[in-house]
Amino acid sequence: MKARAFAYPYIFWMALFVVAPILIIVVYAFTSSTGSLTFDNFTSMGGSYLTVFGRSFLLAFIATAICLLIGYPVAHALAKEKARLQGMIVMIIMLPMWMNFLLRTYSWMSILENTGLLNRFFAAIGLFDLINAISGFINNTFGTHLSTELEYFEMINTQGAVVLGMVYNYLPFMILPIYSVILKIDVSYLEAARDLGAPPRTVFRKVVFPLSLSGVLSGITMVFVPAVSTFVISDLLGGAKIMLLGNLIQMQFLGGTYNPHLGSAIALIMMIVVIICMTVMNKFGAEEEQAVMF
Repeated sequence: MKARAFAYPYIFWMALFVVAPILIIVVYAFTSSTGSLTFDNFTSMGGSYLTVFGRSFLLAFIATAICLLIGYPVAHALAKEKARLQGMIVMIIMLPMWMNFLLRTYSWMSILENTGLLNRFFAAIGLFDLINAISGFINNTFGTHLSTELEYFEMINTQGAVVLGMVYNYLPFMILPIYSVILKIDVSYLEAARDLGAPPRTVFRKVVFPLSLSGVLSGITMVFVPAVSTFVISDLLGGAKIMLLGNLIQMQFLGGTYNPHLGSAIALIMMIVVIICMTVMNKFGAEEEQAVMF
C-alpha cells in the first residue's frame, strides 16, 4: 500500500497534463463556437486539408525511413565497440540534444540559405563556375538553352530542407533505442547460430534483427510522431511554402483564422491515425519477435 502511494503524484500529473487536454480536444472537435454538438469540423476538412495531411505523413515517413537507414547501422556498430568507446560515442550523439531545438534549426538556416555557408563553399571551390561552363559548352555544341548563370543552389524553403531538419533533430531518438536493445541481446543466441553453421549475414537476418525489432519500433515511434506533428522545422526551413499539420493546427489556435474547434478536429484525426499506425507496427513487431524466440 505504501509503495502504491508513490504512484499517486504520477497519476495526478498524467490526469492533469495528458488526459484532461485530450478530453478538451475531443470536446472542442465535436462542438461549434456556440457549444452545440456538430460534425462540421470534420466534414469541412477536404481539398487543401487532405493535401496537408498527405504531405505531412509523406515527409514524416521519408524522414523516419532515412533515420532508420542511418540509425540502425550506427547502433549495430556501436553495440560491438568497447564499453568506454560506447560511452564516448553516445555522448557525441547526445551532445547536439543539449543545445536548444530552435538554435539547432536556426543553424541549418545559415547553412542552407542562398548566401549560406554551403553555397559559399561551393562558390569558393568553383563548382558553380564549372557547372556554368559545362552548360555553356552543351549550349554551343547541341544548340540547347541551359542556364549559364547559376549562382547558388536553392536548398532553403524546400521539402528536402524540412526532411533534413527532421532527420538531424530526431536521429538520436532512432539510434539510442536500437542500440539499447541490441546491447541486451543474449550472446548465447549468436553463439548458437554460429555453432550451427550460420554465416554472419544469416545470424543478423535471422537472430539479431528480429530480436532488435522492439528497439526499431520504439525508434520509429519516437521519430515519426514528432516529425508528423512538427511546425517549427517546417516554419524555419520550409518557410511559408511547406505547410504541415503542425502549422495548420497552429494557425487555428494562434493565427488570424482563429478556430480552435477545427484545430482540435485536425489534431484528433492526426492522433487517431498515428495511434493506428503505431498499433499495427507494434503488433507486427511482437509477432516477429515471438516467432524468433520459439
